[in-house]
Amino acid sequence: MKKIIIATRGSALALWQANHIKDLLCRQYEDLEVELNIIKTKGDIILDVPLAKVGGKGLFVKEIEDALLNGSADLAVHSMKDVPMELPQGLVLGAVPEREDRYDVFLSKNYASVEELPQNAVLGTSSLRRQAQILALRPDLSVKMLRGNVQTRINKMLSGEYDAIILAAAGIKRLNLSVPHQIPLTAPKFLPACGQGALGIEVNEKRSDILEMIAFLNHAETKICVEAERAFLKKLDGGCQVPIAAHSQLKGKTLVLEGLVAEPDASKIIRYSLEDEIGNHIALGENLAQLVLNNGGKEILERLYNQ
Repeated sequence: MKKIIIATRGSALALWQANHIKDLLCRQYEDLEVELNIIKTKGDIILDVPLAKVGGKGLFVKEIEDALLNGSADLAVHSMKDVPMELPQGLVLGAVPEREDRYDVFLSKNYASVEELPQNAVLGTSSLRRQAQILALRPDLSVKMLRGNVQTRINKMLSGEYDAIILAAAGIKRLNLSVPHQIPLTAPKFLPACGQGALGIEVNEKRSDILEMIAFLNHAETKICVEAERAFLKKLDGGCQVPIAAHSQLKGKTLVLEGLVAEPDASKIIRYSLEDEIGNHIALGENLAQLVLNNGGKEILERLYNQ
């Protein structure tokens, strides 16, 4: 019997993701034993500071990547939106499984939609991307920091600390959670984070045995879309703590990619869309980023990075 170790964060959502991949592997290989190595990351430890202020990329992956490099884990399962553009030397993205719902969801105990929120209502989010887009719809809202795992965030809203919150729909679905009012925030009105809803399996590049083992998990369409979105993000030098969003859609052999960069207060939103053939999807992401940079995105990002 072969045994492998999956490195994961310890939140309910991270454990669901790791166990989901574990189940798929065990279904594929009957004689496989899979163990989870639960690791606390910097992003899990620092909970009293907004993500944008903690700084640095890879807040939720660095310690896990160390485990892959030192051999205490064979593979790691991440939310793609947490994975930095530049992987450490020696590590590769071995597989991108089929994507879950990529959109955000508006959650509230008392209000059935964004429009129904009272004037100056308190909305919780830890994401500048969500903050900018919600303020574009409702400039009067008071956006407050919201950190913690999915259930903690929902409990804070249900206890009255927030009138509404915004979370990733994938997390709500994977954990089978619900609140009185759940409204999807979808494109074109609300764009998700790059890679949102997709998982990424990271592996030490020397482990050809593991790379071969997980190849069946790759989902071609998801991989193309996520690679285009990440190429857009990489060209912008962005991380998950910056107001950057992207939405990709395959139409036959053409990929349509829309991206935005925004001021956190929504005073300026730069938004463009481009399309190209599937084989050019990386260049498409880079070209869209250049278009955004050339039309005001550069100034917004420089100011944010230099704060």
